[in-house]
Amino acid sequence: MENGVNEDHVHIVFDELFRKHYSKLLFYATRFLSTDEAEDIVQETFLELWKRRDSLEMEGQIQAYLYRLVYNKAINVLKHKKIENDYSIEVEEIYKRKIAFYEPDYNDTIKRIENMELRQEIYGMIDQLPDKSKEVFKLSYLHGLKNKEIADVLSISQRTVEAHMYKALKMLRNNLSHLSFLILLNLIY
Repeated sequence: MENGVNEDHVHIVFDELFRKHYSKLLFYATRFLSTDEAEDIVQETFLELWKRRDSLEMEGQIQAYLYRLVYNKAINVLKHKKIENDYSIEVEEIYKRKIAFYEPDYNDTIKRIENMELRQEIYGMIDQLPDKSKEVFKLSYLHGLKNKEIADVLSISQRTVEAHMYKALKMLRNNLSHLSFLILLNLIY
Protein backbone atom coordinates (compact mmCIF):
# COMPACT_ATOMS: atom_id res chain seq x y z
CA MET A 1 0.00 0.00 0.00
CA GLU A 2 2.84 2.38 0.82
CA ASN A 3 4.23 2.06 -2.72
CA GLY A 4 0.80 2.99 -4.15
CA VAL A 5 0.59 6.06 -1.90
CA ASN A 6 4.12 7.08 -2.96
CA GLU A 7 3.24 6.61 -6.66
CA ASP A 8 0.07 8.73 -6.16
CA HIS A 9 2.23 11.48 -4.64
CA VAL A 10 4.58 11.34 -7.65
CA HIS A 11 1.58 11.67 -10.00
CA ILE A 12 0.30 14.69 -8.06
CA VAL A 13 3.73 16.40 -8.07
CA PHE A 14 4.19 15.66 -11.77
CA ASP A 15 0.72 17.04 -12.61
CA GLU A 16 1.50 20.22 -10.67
CA LEU A 17 4.83 20.63 -12.49
CA PHE A 18 3.11 20.11 -15.83
CA ARG A 19 0.40 22.69 -15.11
CA LYS A 20 2.90 25.19 -13.70
CA HIS A 21 5.52 24.96 -16.45
CA TYR A 22 3.93 23.70 -19.67
CA SER A 23 2.70 27.03 -21.08
CA LYS A 24 5.92 28.84 -20.09
CA LEU A 25 8.07 26.16 -21.70
CA LEU A 26 5.89 26.22 -24.81
CA PHE A 27 6.21 29.99 -25.06
CA TYR A 28 9.98 29.64 -24.62
CA ALA A 29 10.25 26.91 -27.27
CA THR A 30 8.28 28.98 -29.80
CA ARG A 31 11.07 31.54 -29.68
CA PHE A 32 13.12 28.97 -31.63
CA LEU A 33 10.63 26.81 -33.47
CA SER A 34 7.18 26.69 -34.99
CA THR A 35 4.30 26.08 -32.59
CA ASP A 36 3.93 22.45 -33.68
CA GLU A 37 7.64 21.74 -33.24
CA ALA A 38 7.63 23.56 -29.90
CA GLU A 39 4.66 21.52 -28.65
CA ASP A 40 6.45 18.32 -29.65
CA ILE A 41 9.64 19.13 -27.78
CA VAL A 42 7.82 20.34 -24.65
CA GLN A 43 5.82 17.10 -24.62
CA GLU A 44 9.05 15.14 -25.13
CA THR A 45 10.56 17.07 -22.23
CA PHE A 46 7.75 16.08 -19.88
CA LEU A 47 7.91 12.50 -21.14
CA GLU A 48 11.62 12.43 -20.37
CA LEU A 49 10.93 13.94 -16.95
CA TRP A 50 8.33 11.23 -16.31
CA LYS A 51 10.74 8.47 -17.35
CA ARG A 52 13.35 9.86 -14.96
CA ARG A 53 10.92 10.51 -12.12
CA ASP A 54 12.55 7.93 -9.84
CA SER A 55 16.05 9.36 -10.27
CA LEU A 56 15.20 13.08 -10.19
CA GLU A 57 14.53 15.38 -7.30
CA MET A 58 11.13 16.89 -8.17
CA GLU A 59 11.75 19.94 -6.01
CA GLY A 60 14.41 22.64 -6.17
CA GLN A 61 16.03 23.32 -9.52
CA ILE A 62 13.41 21.55 -11.65
CA GLN A 63 12.51 24.75 -13.56
CA ALA A 64 16.12 25.27 -14.68
CA TYR A 65 16.30 21.58 -15.60
CA LEU A 66 13.13 21.83 -17.72
CA TYR A 67 14.32 24.95 -19.54
CA ARG A 68 17.68 23.29 -20.21
CA LEU A 69 15.95 20.18 -21.63
CA VAL A 70 13.73 22.29 -23.91
CA TYR A 71 16.70 24.39 -24.99
CA ASN A 72 18.79 21.34 -25.86
CA LYS A 73 15.93 19.71 -27.74
CA ALA A 74 15.28 22.93 -29.67
CA ILE A 75 18.96 23.19 -30.59
CA ASN A 76 18.86 19.62 -31.88
CA VAL A 77 15.80 20.39 -34.02
CA LEU A 78 17.48 23.52 -35.41
CA LYS A 79 20.67 21.61 -36.18
CA HIS A 80 18.64 18.97 -37.97
CA LYS A 81 16.79 21.66 -39.95
CA LYS A 82 20.09 23.28 -40.87
CA ILE A 83 21.37 20.03 -42.32
CA GLU A 84 18.11 19.35 -44.15
CA ASN A 85 17.70 22.80 -45.63
CA ASP A 86 21.34 23.80 -46.12
CA TYR A 87 20.75 27.30 -44.77
CA SER A 88 22.70 30.22 -46.18
CA ILE A 89 25.35 31.91 -44.06
CA GLU A 90 23.07 34.90 -43.34
CA VAL A 91 20.20 32.78 -42.06
CA GLU A 92 22.60 30.66 -40.02
CA GLU A 93 23.88 33.83 -38.34
CA ILE A 94 20.31 34.83 -37.43
CA TYR A 95 19.76 31.43 -35.81
CA LYS A 96 23.04 31.72 -33.89
CA ARG A 97 21.96 35.10 -32.51
CA LYS A 98 18.55 33.73 -31.64
CA ILE A 99 20.03 30.69 -29.89
CA ALA A 100 22.46 32.85 -27.90
CA PHE A 101 19.74 35.34 -26.94
CA TYR A 102 17.37 32.71 -25.57
CA GLU A 103 20.02 30.69 -23.72
CA PRO A 104 18.32 29.78 -20.42
CA ASP A 105 21.28 30.91 -18.35
CA TYR A 106 20.79 34.41 -19.75
CA ASN A 107 18.93 36.11 -16.88
CA ASP A 108 16.82 38.53 -18.95
CA THR A 109 15.32 35.68 -20.94
CA ILE A 110 13.70 34.01 -17.95
CA LYS A 111 12.42 37.38 -16.71
CA ARG A 112 10.80 38.01 -20.08
CA ILE A 113 9.14 34.61 -20.10
CA GLU A 114 7.73 35.08 -16.61
CA ASN A 115 5.86 38.16 -17.84
CA MET A 116 4.43 36.48 -20.92
CA GLU A 117 0.69 37.05 -21.11
CA LEU A 118 0.88 40.33 -23.00
CA ARG A 119 3.68 39.04 -25.21
CA GLN A 120 1.66 35.93 -26.02
CA GLU A 121 -1.16 38.11 -27.30
CA ILE A 122 1.25 40.14 -29.41
CA TYR A 123 3.08 37.11 -30.77
CA GLY A 124 -0.26 35.46 -31.46
CA MET A 125 -1.18 38.40 -33.66
CA ILE A 126 2.22 38.32 -35.35
CA ASP A 127 1.72 34.61 -36.08
CA GLN A 128 -1.58 35.46 -37.80
CA LEU A 129 0.18 37.67 -40.34
CA PRO A 130 0.56 36.28 -43.87
CA ASP A 131 3.71 34.14 -44.05
CA LYS A 132 6.00 36.50 -45.96
CA SER A 133 4.87 39.59 -44.03
CA LYS A 134 5.38 37.71 -40.76
CA GLU A 135 8.87 36.65 -41.79
CA VAL A 136 9.84 40.20 -42.81
CA PHE A 137 8.35 41.67 -39.62
CA LYS A 138 10.19 39.20 -37.38
CA LEU A 139 13.51 39.78 -39.12
CA SER A 140 13.06 43.53 -38.72
CA TYR A 141 11.61 43.93 -35.23
CA LEU A 142 12.71 40.75 -33.49
CA HIS A 143 16.16 40.44 -35.02
CA GLY A 144 16.91 44.08 -35.77
CA LEU A 145 17.77 43.65 -39.42
CA LYS A 146 17.57 46.61 -41.80
CA ASN A 147 15.40 46.41 -44.93
CA LYS A 148 18.46 45.89 -47.15
CA GLU A 149 19.65 43.00 -44.96
CA ILE A 150 16.19 41.43 -45.01
CA ALA A 151 16.05 41.75 -48.78
CA ASP A 152 19.43 40.01 -49.04
CA VAL A 153 18.49 37.22 -46.63
CA LEU A 154 15.14 36.53 -48.31
CA SER A 155 16.36 37.17 -51.88
CA ILE A 156 13.64 39.76 -52.54
CA SER A 157 13.76 43.45 -53.40
CA GLN A 158 13.91 46.18 -50.79
CA ARG A 159 10.65 47.53 -52.16
CA THR A 160 9.00 44.14 -51.52
CA VAL A 161 10.37 44.19 -47.96
CA GLU A 162 8.85 47.65 -47.44
CA ALA A 163 5.49 46.48 -48.81
CA HIS A 164 5.44 43.49 -46.44
CA MET A 165 6.41 45.72 -43.49
CA TYR A 166 3.63 48.17 -44.33
CA LYS A 167 1.10 45.34 -44.56
CA ALA A 168 2.29 43.75 -41.28
CA LEU A 169 2.26 47.01 -39.32
CA LYS A 170 -1.17 47.94 -40.63
CA MET A 171 -2.62 44.56 -39.63
CA LEU A 172 -1.01 44.68 -36.19
CA ARG A 173 -2.26 48.23 -35.56
CA ASN A 174 -5.79 47.14 -36.46
CA ASN A 175 -5.72 43.88 -34.48
CA LEU A 176 -4.01 45.32 -31.42
CA SER A 177 -5.66 48.73 -31.40
CA HIS A 178 -6.44 48.36 -27.69
CA LEU A 179 -2.70 48.61 -27.00
CA SER A 180 -0.64 51.66 -27.67
CA PHE A 181 1.35 50.72 -30.75
CA LEU A 182 4.54 52.22 -29.31
CA ILE A 183 4.15 50.00 -26.24
CA LEU A 184 3.69 47.05 -28.58
CA LEU A 185 6.94 47.72 -30.40
CA ASN A 186 8.81 48.23 -27.13
CA LEU A 187 7.52 44.90 -25.79
CA ILE A 188 8.66 43.07 -28.90
CA TYR A 189 12.29 44.10 -28.40
